Amino acid sequence: MFEALTRLFSRPEEAIDSNDPQLAVAALLVHLAAVDGQMTEAERQVIKNALMDQYALDEPSVGRLIKEAALRDAEAVDLYRFTSSLASLELAERLEIIRMMWTVVFADQSNHEMEDNMVWRVAELIGVSSRDRTILRRQIGKAEEA
Repeated sequence: MFEALTRLFSRPEEAIDSNDPQLAVAALLVHLAAVDGQMTEAERQVIKNALMDQYALDEPSVGRLIKEAALRDAEAVDLYRFTSSLASLELAERLEIIRMMWTVVFADQSNHEMEDNMVWRVAELIGVSSRDRTILRRQIGKAEEA
């Protein structure tokens, strides 16, 4: 009985490290895509592509990362759990996170106010200025319109 419970609650050996910035970014992107009440297929694809491009992951790896990110997001009570590990990254990396977030926001050709608010909060928490956040928003918004 004890062994069965141990197996049930133990993580597989390939579990992703909780402090991994990739996991934190993936969790933020998953949360962002669902913050307006629905995650579209376009948003799913943008998340997958963004993570594959940014971190040079193959499809199985990004699939595991997104699955783990969704689990961590479901357990989280706030964004600080994810942003605290990202605030110490270089500015270029933090800007890239905000760029990826805007790409997810505009993936479904709309910008819900809750998505906008979440990008603003994450940018503040990881130390990206409102100026930089706004510039990235305009760049990604215009690129999606074209």
